[in-house]
Amino acid sequence: MQYVDFLARWAHVLFGITWIGLLYYFNFVQGEYFKEAEADAKADAVKKLAPRALWWFRWGAMGTFLVGLYLYARLGATSNPYIAVGALAGTIMFLNVWLIIWPAQKIVCGIVEGDAGAAAPKAALASRTNVLLSATMLMGMLGSKHGFVPDGKAIASIADKGLSMGTIISLIIILLLGFNGIKGKMGPMASVSGVIVSSIVLALIIFWLMNFV
Repeated sequence: MQYVDFLARWAHVLFGITWIGLLYYFNFVQGEYFKEAEADAKADAVKKLAPRALWWFRWGAMGTFLVGLYLYARLGATSNPYIAVGALAGTIMFLNVWLIIWPAQKIVCGIVEGDAGAAAPKAALASRTNVLLSATMLMGMLGSKHGFVPDGKAIASIADKGLSMGTIISLIIILLLGFNGIKGKMGPMASVSGVIVSSIVLALIIFWLMNFV
């Protein structure tokens, strides 16, 4: 089983690179290009480029999530507070892809009928929310093995000691941001620089809460 576990970790990272790489492409590159592109060029990209990128995007998310579920159950990740934080952020991001972003983008790209004017902002908010959560999600995954612990001891087990107050607050913050991504406000996430800074600051706040509260 060690070989299977190793290959699962490898696949989890490989799928994750595909998913998050395209998430950043959509938010940092394609979206900004669409703001400046000529109408004909944008229309061609929406029709021919975006659907191809969205295919890899959504199935990269699916692969990451499914392999993550295996690892979560197989390797005892439920006893690790970092994984609890990372898994919650990743699950919200996955659900955003399949329940909000992809259905809305199908309308925007003309794959199905619908109100593109209403679908585009909905997809944008969910996509920006995923960028916002991405740094925290990655910190949670890395922290499962390499997380900072102030007292120098091993990362406390949820099963043995329960969730710390800081971890509980962190989980609540992530859930609230997830709800905001459904029908909330864009706020500082509206700009590329704003969402990048917000993502990093959020991860640092979560790190502080988990280790010092």
